[in-house]
Amino acid sequence: MLKESYPLYIGNRPESPNLDLEVTDKYTGAVATRVPLADAAAIDRAIGLATAAAEPMRRLPAYERQQVLNHCVARFAERSEELAMALCIEAGKPIKDARGEAGRLVDTFRVAAEEAVRIYGEVMPLDISQRARGYTGMWKRVPIGPCSFISPFNFPLNLAAHKVAPALAAGCPFVLKPASLTPVGALIIGEVLAEVDLPEGAFSILPARREGAALFSEDERLKLLSFTGSPEVGWELKRKAGKKPVVLELGGNAAVIVDADADVDDAVARIVFGAFYQSGQSCIGVQRIIVHESIYAAFRDKLVAATSALPMGDPKQEETFIGPMISE
Repeated sequence: MLKESYPLYIGNRPESPNLDLEVTDKYTGAVATRVPLADAAAIDRAIGLATAAAEPMRRLPAYERQQVLNHCVARFAERSEELAMALCIEAGKPIKDARGEAGRLVDTFRVAAEEAVRIYGEVMPLDISQRARGYTGMWKRVPIGPCSFISPFNFPLNLAAHKVAPALAAGCPFVLKPASLTPVGALIIGEVLAEVDLPEGAFSILPARREGAALFSEDERLKLLSFTGSPEVGWELKRKAGKKPVVLELGGNAAVIVDADADVDDAVARIVFGAFYQSGQSCIGVQRIIVHESIYAAFRDKLVAATSALPMGDPKQEETFIGPMISE
């Protein structure tokens, strides 16, 4: 089960200025835990610390960055069942799927640890003419600087990891705003990061209301914004982000085509999973099915039967496939 409360993190340190955000069990609706909400002053302070940490993080040797990430791999593996249950409670994700996402968290940090020592450059011969004899060009990758990350509710561990782990591998400090409906997984990531010796300001994890979080996208001290969420919000944030690069991972409109020679049973099984996994709350969830008319009737009947048989209910139960939606 979840702890009574969790702190946020500013400049690597836990703080609990309030416990204003109630995190509910998405199946029962009961309050499961409470976490602080960061106000504009806290976000501003975190960005200032990240800015000051840019140079120390840039100087951090590759092997030390790798050690940090390997520590995370080991600790997440140790706490995998705790992470899965937190995900099950705060997101309503069925426990089997939650365990899969906790495993993906470990995998993402493991890959980042491997890449931390493989950030290469290139040497290019430039002597393509007599005039350029003896000339050589060289380039290398360098950290972009303080990054801002905004992650969504539907994969609170994995999509935070996709931002945090590469930033640490590259030597970039960051501020992270997890979704206010599902902040606990990101705060547990913060707990683990607080165990290692990173430069002060290397990370901040700040639950915040959307209306109070403009600094995450608009502050010019931040050198990159990465947002995962809805197209409406993502494109608006890009419009307001100023000169910084913006990385967007937005919604999809996933279609599938079932042609006349398809294996109908296989197609039904895969489509049912693709459409109803996590109650359809996925950017790649199947939304449109285009079926050849010659097999339409058989496909339709099998799809309806397979969908009707999906076990719904408490996501903590091993047999549950469809849990609750994130909100009413």
